[in-house]
Amino acid sequence: MLGPRPQSSSHTVPAAPVRPVDLACVPMPLNWKSKAKPNGKKPVPEEKKLYLEPEYTKSRATDFEFKELVTLPREIDLNEWLASNTTTFFNHINLQYSTISEFCTADTCQTMAVGSTQYYWYDERGKKIKCTAPQYVDFVMSSVQKLVTDEDIFPTKYGKEFPNSFESLVKKIFRYLFHVLAHIYSAHFKETVALELHGHLNTLYTHFLLFIREFNLVDPKETAIMDDLTEVLCSNSGNSSSASGSSGGTENGGGAAAQNHVKER
Repeated sequence: MLGPRPQSSSHTVPAAPVRPVDLACVPMPLNWKSKAKPNGKKPVPEEKKLYLEPEYTKSRATDFEFKELVTLPREIDLNEWLASNTTTFFNHINLQYSTISEFCTADTCQTMAVGSTQYYWYDERGKKIKCTAPQYVDFVMSSVQKLVTDEDIFPTKYGKEFPNSFESLVKKIFRYLFHVLAHIYSAHFKETVALELHGHLNTLYTHFLLFIREFNLVDPKETAIMDDLTEVLCSNSGNSSSASGSSGGTENGGGAAAQNHVKER
């Protein structure tokens, strides 16, 4: 332990005022992609993803060099670095979600979905629970809040050691936080644009993805669902080799340094 954890909030997404939403002002892409189905049925059109439009992907809240921000400082203990950044990312993702939470309801988001992928919550007994997106996010935020404020798991007092399960808990936290970020892009990017907060979201996502790849915190297969966005946002952020997602480059090439930091349990 190094005593009180260094605060890294100044290195991530700056806060921004929330503006009234006028969804009519946000254009929706009219391009559609479809694939022929072997059963002869009419293919279901796939709407082009708004968050991949160049006019939105180029928007950032800051020009930080994120590769430098995610690298473990020489004088900082690894667990201290993970703890500080975990708390910071939790706070910023929670704040980002709160800006669109009024649009994420049991009616608009009946399942916790990212595209065609649906996520389920598992209770303390391991029972799978199907829930709405706002319920899922509430489960995530409540659980993470409980963990990061638990002195036995995220110690802040000098001399107190991190538990042996710390790395595995951090990985679980980042996995769930990724689900929340992905849902915002998939289901609520239009509202985010209307609030003029897409630059903040892009910056937060870029920082988050580069951090989890630096320390091998989330399986690339888990984040593959957003590989198209990751490639666009992270390719020019000083870590292009790790933007390839589940292609294998992250684990065997760009992720080699990460594996020196965190070992799989």
